[in-house]
Amino acid sequence: MFKNLIITCVLGMLAIILGAFGAHALKEILTAAELSSFETGVRYQMYHVIVLLFVNIYDGFSISQKNKISSLFFLGTVLFSGSIYAIHLTAITAKSIWFVTPLGGLTLIIGWILMIIIFLKKSLNNSK
Repeated sequence: MFKNLIITCVLGMLAIILGAFGAHALKEILTAAELSSFETGVRYQMYHVIVLLFVNIYDGFSISQKNKISSLFFLGTVLFSGSIYAIHLTAITAKSIWFVTPLGGLTLIIGWILMIIIFLKKSLNNSK
């Protein structure tokens, strides 16, 4: 669990650094549309950092559930936000990695679905 929290903190720190970098250093380099795309990557990364903090301190999840959810959100964030960063900060083109961003989004969605299933099972077990 502490490993998950450390990774989460690193992702949070990077979201702040990249957000500031985007707002200041990339403002003059990227178009408005490109900067908006970059900001989307930062925003989704920070959203999932907040959820990861909740997941890993919530006593209602088992260690196994915390690890599964965290793994999905870690992978999804790297694929989704990471691909957006790669497109705007490197010579990698969107055409060459077009499938990575939606795959990351799908991985994030699966993490949310897993949480829904866990909560529904808990709800059903508590109502018996």
